[in-house]
Amino acid sequence: MQLKALVLSGYGINCEAESKYCVESAGGIADIVHVNTLVENPKLLESYNMLFIPGGFSFGDDLGSGRVLANKIKFRIADSLLDFAKQGKLVLGVCNGFQVLVKMGLLPEPDFRQRATLTFNDSGHFEDRWVALKANGRSPCIFTKGLKTILLPIRHGEGKFVAESSETLKSLVDNEQVCLQYVDEGGGLVGYPYNPNGSQLNIAGLCDKSGRIFGTMPHPEAFNIVQNCPYWSTGLIKEAQGLRFFRNAAEYWKEK
Repeated sequence: MQLKALVLSGYGINCEAESKYCVESAGGIADIVHVNTLVENPKLLESYNMLFIPGGFSFGDDLGSGRVLANKIKFRIADSLLDFAKQGKLVLGVCNGFQVLVKMGLLPEPDFRQRATLTFNDSGHFEDRWVALKANGRSPCIFTKGLKTILLPIRHGEGKFVAESSETLKSLVDNEQVCLQYVDEGGGLVGYPYNPNGSQLNIAGLCDKSGRIFGTMPHPEAFNIVQNCPYWSTGLIKEAQGLRFFRNAAEYWKEK
């Protein structure tokens, strides 16, 4: 089976073109669909096996980053989206999309109850740079399968992950749902500037227990050619590392 992604657009989402490019570069098919079109006809989801909520500043991040888009989706197509997830299909949210997934309650559990948030960076300002990440090899996450360390860009002002309680945080760790963490050059879990926002446990990406719903603050779709990376001229960067996430998604469906 071929990966076929519905890539959301509209109201300040601004990464849909490169998101489509990455899906297609991995051998999939991608259609850019305005969020209004989807909420007016949620049966569109039946034609796809991945929903991709890209980054940007949906609705100007009024009421908090991702909050308005999260509510629009949650209160209009929650049942259709839950059916989509229960069918074993994939959901990916990047940056603002991650914020949307968390605030609508699709992550860390797909039951539409919010258990965490992504809030203002500890630095007090917008962070726009490249970061090093460590992937959790024990995670069930489809998208990070086989990854160890990776470089990706970030660009956010509200990327600090905070769980509602210590019990929630412990559950994420126990279930191996923390699939990406910010690290230093040696792979250590240290503070700023390596952890660019102050996230608990240096969390950069999370999945649900099935591994099919995944959110990440760093942008894999923004590392889609080698020359995207500022270190490419050193000769040490041999591939567009962000494409690995999309190849994993394509491979998941190829094996079905």
